[in-house]
Amino acid sequence: MQGRLIFLVEEPSMKVLLDGLLPRVFAGWQDRTHFMCVPHQGKSDLDKSVPRKLKEWRIPGDRFVIVRDNDSGDCMALKSRYVAACGLAGRPESLVRLVCQELESWYLGDLWAMAQAFLQPDLDSPSLRKRFNDPDSWHKPSVEVDRLVLDFGKVAGARAMSAHLREGDQNRSTSFRVFLAGVERVASEMGWVQTA
Repeated sequence: MQGRLIFLVEEPSMKVLLDGLLPRVFAGWQDRTHFMCVPHQGKSDLDKSVPRKLKEWRIPGDRFVIVRDNDSGDCMALKSRYVAACGLAGRPESLVRLVCQELESWYLGDLWAMAQAFLQPDLDSPSLRKRFNDPDSWHKPSVEVDRLVLDFGKVAGARAMSAHLREGDQNRSTSFRVFLAGVERVASEMGWVQTA
């Protein structure tokens, strides 16, 4: 095997989530051997970093995955801008994935995981499942998670959720499912996983 998946992510909490989640979802994956997450200090830092990192990266076989919150922006325009930047940097094979709308949408998509991660069984209730049936449509899911979870912290919350988030239809966040499907496709192209 040659190369790794290099995740360029918007913030430390996404790095913490992926560091715990990816080895669970993709059996056998190890940090720094199969993947590496590079956190940034927000959107503007990521925006400035992507073209430079993609152009200057010298490790053969490494492929990039750019992960950024959409934050109610124009997702098509934003994704097009990143895809163009990847092409200009000589990395057109890079995968761009937007989180609709924030990382916490992925949490609201799996209330069972939230109940397990935060030891609050009442989070996985029929009324909350109905309320958050489409978690990607919430304007500020971080506000909802902060309201639901006692003493919620972004990094500690990401660490807790990384151990419990479920893949497939068990998570109602379309952006989460699309993210994992994209990572699986790229990993398959690299010969790391077998797709059905």
